[in-house]
Parts: sequence; C-alpha cells; structure tokens
Amino acid sequence: QVQLAESGGGLVQAGGSLRLSCAASERTVSTYVMGWFRQAPGSERENVAAISRSGASTYYSDSVKGRFTISRDNAKNTVYLQMNSLKPEDTAVYTCAARVGTWSTWRARKDDMDYWGKGTLVTVSS
Repeated sequence: QVQLAESGGGLVQAGGSLRLSCAASERTVSTYVMGWFRQAPGSERENVAAISRSGASTYYSDSVKGRFTISRDNAKNTVYLQMNSLKPEDTAVYTCAARVGTWSTWRARKDDMDYWGKGTLVTVSS
C-alpha cells in the first residue's frame, strides 16, 4: 500500500507562511488524487485542498481559498501545501491523503480517501 510522510510543520507567527511536503512511497503517484486535511482540537476533520492526477485541477475549502496553494511534483512523488497569511485558526494537525481514481470520481466523494499519512502539527501564534 501507499505510504505517505508529511514534513514542514512547526510554529509560525500569524501572517507568516509555511510549506508542507508530502512524500509518497508509490512510484506511480501520478495515478492518485492527492489531498490535504486538517483537524484542530475539538473540531471535525476538514478537507482543505486537493489536486488532480495531472495537477490541472485543484480544490480548496472556503476557509483557505486564496491563502493556500496545493501543488504536486509527480517526478519527485511529492505533494506540497503552501500556506500564506496564516491565522491562529489555522492551527491543526495537517494530514496528507491519497485517493485511487479520477478527479471526477473524487469530486463525487471528496472526503473518501484511500491512504493517509501520520500528520504534521502546524501551530500559528497570535
């Protein structure tokens, strides 16, 4: 099965930026829709971003749209999440996930992912 390893989490001041990376063990990572999720203490899991197999299509939740950018480098088997204009409310454990199938099938079931990483903690100070 696919193994996902996140990195890049840490402490950042409000208004700052941070880039998360997700390295996948799967050699054919280009066959997977990739996404980023987050879960803050006392809150439900939220799908904040996703990207199609080719990288041509992206999805963002309303809470991060305009501030976060998801990208992928299939040659490096890596997906990124660039986070700008960070707010304390962005504090959460961020988890990378992969979904088998096409972009259209993922859009029908956006939160149903097949593989999950362990997560990396992002803390935004006031």
